[in-house]
Amino acid sequence: MTTTDAAAAPDWEKRFRAPRVSLPDWAEDAPDRSLFVSNATGTYELYAWDRASGRQRQVTDRPNGTTDGVLTPDGEAVWWFSDTDGDEFGVWMRQPFGGGEDEPAAPGLAPSYPAGLAIGRDGSAVIGRSTDEDGTTVHLVRAPGAEPVEIYRHRESAGVGDLSHDGTLIALEHTEHGDAMHSALRVVRPDGSTVAELDDTEGGTKELGLSVLGFAPVAGDTRLLVGHQRRGRWEPMIWDPVAGTETPLPIDLPGDVGAEWYPDGSALLVEHEFEARSELWRYEPGADAPVRVKTPAGTVSGATARPDGTVEYLWSSAAQPPVVRSTSGAVVLDPPGAKAPPSVAVEDAWVEGPGGRIHALVQKPATGEGPFPTIFEIHGGPTWHDSDAFASGPAAWVDHGFAVVRVNYRGSTGYGRAWTDALKHRVGLIELEDIAAVREWSVKSGLADPERLVLAGGSWGGYLTLLGLGTQPDAWALGLAAVPVADYVTAYRDEMEALKAMDRTLLGGTPEEVPERFEASSPLTYVDAVRAPVYISAGVNDPRCPIRQVENYVDRLAARGAVHEVYRYDAGHGSLVVEERIKQVRLELEFALKHLGGGAVQGA
Repeated sequence: MTTTDAAAAPDWEKRFRAPRVSLPDWAEDAPDRSLFVSNATGTYELYAWDRASGRQRQVTDRPNGTTDGVLTPDGEAVWWFSDTDGDEFGVWMRQPFGGGEDEPAAPGLAPSYPAGLAIGRDGSAVIGRSTDEDGTTVHLVRAPGAEPVEIYRHRESAGVGDLSHDGTLIALEHTEHGDAMHSALRVVRPDGSTVAELDDTEGGTKELGLSVLGFAPVAGDTRLLVGHQRRGRWEPMIWDPVAGTETPLPIDLPGDVGAEWYPDGSALLVEHEFEARSELWRYEPGADAPVRVKTPAGTVSGATARPDGTVEYLWSSAAQPPVVRSTSGAVVLDPPGAKAPPSVAVEDAWVEGPGGRIHALVQKPATGEGPFPTIFEIHGGPTWHDSDAFASGPAAWVDHGFAVVRVNYRGSTGYGRAWTDALKHRVGLIELEDIAAVREWSVKSGLADPERLVLAGGSWGGYLTLLGLGTQPDAWALGLAAVPVADYVTAYRDEMEALKAMDRTLLGGTPEEVPERFEASSPLTYVDAVRAPVYISAGVNDPRCPIRQVENYVDRLAARGAVHEVYRYDAGHGSLVVEERIKQVRLELEFALKHLGGGAVQGA
């Protein structure tokens, strides 16, 4: 696309094409060396940034993009994960920070799905792997090119959490108790011997999870910052696995709370999520309470404390595009090129539902009066949540005269453990009960036109879309499902092992053990009841929602002549190519406007 064409493009396309950057990650012992992700070339790739000289260079250059990378502590090398066309199955590669040839970082390890990575100051690395054959394995590579040594193996899902400053302690998250939603923690030595175990599940009888937040970044300090759910939400505490002590922290903020260490280990940078917004706090161990770190209202998508004590964070709101800022007042990393046009602010709606109050986020066109054609854009996960953050997809629908409603249904994070853990056994059906309650509110309030209601989403949101079209056939005028689960049994058989473990947790067993639950929760069960036109997009290399189960669903639609369109693209669980993302949104807009009326797609 020429510069002139880009300038003439509609705002919704400009939002996708506007150069973006992630929060820069920096090398622990070389803080002037950073790594970030950017779409500057039109594909999301990794970039190295020498802050002292200002030099930036592109590290990776692959047709389907690259986003998984980490710097070694000394800043001398970049590790990046190399898969095939988005299938998430591959190996770690290593490239000098200043540029040079890529080489396998652990040549003795066969390709796998990644399950965590921690790199030591002595050149060692702890690498987590997941395969269908072996489950989860963890390997220690003592030096670049050295033979990997297996230090952990289990059929259930697990992952590498962190490596201590001196490399003598390794923190693992595991689900050996069989509950993939609630991990236990184990700290081991490099030889694999256990130092200590922290398990809040009590052998699987109690549904409380733990997570690794990081070892103290100080030599000889064995304290580990962990997340726990003991008070009904995520919050941090300090666990010393060597001393055997646990230190609760008086951080009494509503909602979920995470944290990471300041570089000298003297304080914690606290990230607080509450009612779809986020904020930052500083807490010094031993203090009575944390102190607020000032950030604008909206969403902080990531934050890090620098050695000089300043905090850098990636911020956006539904109305304003993302920017990397510092508490010093500066914009940290501002990519060249046209900025993304703003969108409209989000409004909060609280709706009484069968399981309690449901939080929904609403965006309305800036002009015109309701009722509007309305798209329910359902988030994936399912353990995720929509927030007051900039999103080019919903903004595109607002530009075309649609109201957008996003529902943080039961199963979503950010509203306490009970809300997230409510998603069990009646999978999919529980979320749709909440979506139905918000749909009813949207019509009664005058926001939504009941004849032009669209159910849409990607991944788990795509799954809920297909399930909703079959179980609520009179409620929806149209469905748009991206990379969905469509045939739950076949999806289980074909998906990556870690997701099999999650499905066993959600449904209480395998398709052979609980066939009635898989049947009740599968969109394929209800496909013959679907009346609304259906649009489906799917990546042919998707390991999460594999293509075969999508084809099974599509075949059933086609067999009875149901109105549908399918778009297949050569990538995995979504695309990292900007023009491909624009194409997919354009196809969805065209499908919706064709069947609902409302004019042409802007810029088409």
